[in-house]
This record gives sequence, structure tokens and C-alpha cells, in this order.
Amino acid sequence: METTKPLMSPDLSDVPLFKKGKVRNVYDLGDKLLFVASDRISAFDVVMANGIPNKGRVLNMISAFWFDFLKDVVDNHVITVDVDRIIAAEPKLGSYRGMLEGRSMLVRKAEPMPVECVVRGYISGSGWKDYRKTGSVCNIKLPEGLRQSDKLPGPIFTPATKAETGHDENISQDEMKKMVGDDVFTFLKDTSIAIYAKARDYADSKGIIIADTKFEFGKVEGKIILMDEVLTPDSSRFWPKDEYSPGGPQKSFDKQFVRDYLETLDWDKTPPGPELPEDIVSKTSEKYLQAYSILTGKELAI
Repeated sequence: METTKPLMSPDLSDVPLFKKGKVRNVYDLGDKLLFVASDRISAFDVVMANGIPNKGRVLNMISAFWFDFLKDVVDNHVITVDVDRIIAAEPKLGSYRGMLEGRSMLVRKAEPMPVECVVRGYISGSGWKDYRKTGSVCNIKLPEGLRQSDKLPGPIFTPATKAETGHDENISQDEMKKMVGDDVFTFLKDTSIAIYAKARDYADSKGIIIADTKFEFGKVEGKIILMDEVLTPDSSRFWPKDEYSPGGPQKSFDKQFVRDYLETLDWDKTPPGPELPEDIVSKTSEKYLQAYSILTGKELAI
């Protein structure tokens, strides 16, 4: 695999910065936004000292694939990921072509909904922790005797509040209804489960289990649309179907190599994040690229 230097901090110096997330920089273009995905990687809500080559391109282009795949279920905020069209729309970005290639997305500006729409098809992560304590996830009672990573009888909708820093907090469906109203809640729940189910079935045909994922929605001119990123290795748990073995954690197409390595360190999980060794960086980069190629049937141009 070709090794490229990770892009840690995209710098579009003459374009207003709208928001800087753990991974993406978002730039303000009036009624539009420009997403630029860096190669930064976070674990335990801390950004690591070094990045993962090509990770930003993978996240951007997997999102682009899924937004297109799901457009018959729900509208989304994407205008284009084609760098030529982005520059044609915003000529001042022409000098940044090399930085933007493959890792940028021009989108409609939307008013974000105040919740993360989480769908779980398998019991893992914070859902597994909640289930072990209470037998429920977000007040949804689940069957007794489930093992870690077991498939659930059907996908469940387990919303969470958005956190600017730290972890999102799981909330009940009733709490979400109070935040957004019954009609919006019903639309978000039904749409989230519908797009999860379509993506799950497609990924299954490619040999990948989508164990869980989170969606973000926003409003444009009163219409609710899908936004942010969708079904990436950062927002979802992707497991190789041929190695699935319930009863414990699963191998995954994401940053599990990083989490596992960090758990071996004498590090208190507070900033600054440690430097990742080259083998962890390389393995993680390979997993991201592998997820892209399996799901899309294409090799990422790097």
C-alpha cells in the first residue's frame, strides 16, 4: 500500500471556518458549506498526535457513496464531491485543489436537529453496557440472555444527545419526543430504521455486518434531510461477516486497532493524545481502505 503523509489540519486561510470537528473542518460559503475531511483520528474522544493516511478520503467518499445509494429513501444535503464542480461553484477554492481532491464535499447549509439518530441491529458498545446493567437500551426492554455482539430481533432506535465535547448521552424515545415533537420524532425514527435496513442488507451482500450506526438530520426550507456523514467507519460499527462470532467484541473495519493499542498504555484518556506507532497507523489505514473497496467495489484513488 502506498504510504502518504496524513493531512492533519486542512488550511483554507482565506475561507471562513464555520466549525472544526475532531476529524473535519467545515467552511462557510454563505448558503453552502464545504466539508474537508482531515486524516485526524480520535479515540475515547481525544484526537491522537498523528493521523491515519487516506482516512479523510475514505470517510468522504464512503459518505458520498451512501448518500447517493439512499437518496430514494430520504433527501440529503450533498451538492457535489467532484472537485471540478466545487471549484466551478466557488472559484476562490481553485488554489486548494490538491488538498480538496477526494476529501471535500460541497453541501447545502441545514439547521441541525438536536439529536443523534442511532440505530442498533446488534448489541454492542454503550448499548451492551446499558443492557448488562438494566436489560434495556434507552428504555427499550430487550430479550434476556443476550450475549455481547448478538443480533437483535430487529433494529432498534436509540437516540442520543449531541455533545460538542465528550460522549453523546443516550436518551429515551420519550425524551426525544419532548425535544422535537411527536411528528418529527416519528419521521426521524422511521427514516433512520428504513435507511439502516437498506444499507444493512446491501452491506451484508458484500460480506460486512453493520452492527450499529448514527445518522444526523437537518432542516432546509422546512424539509428534513439527511446530513453530516453517513455510514462511515467512524459513525458505524462494520464487522467482517465471515469472522462474526457473538459472545465478545468483534473484529472491525475501523479504529479498533487504535483503541486496543491505547488500552495497553499507561494513559488516562485525557488530551493530549499519544503518538501512534507506525504498525498501528498502517493497519488502521488498511482497514479503512478495505472497507471502502468492499462496499463500493472500487479502489480509492490515492
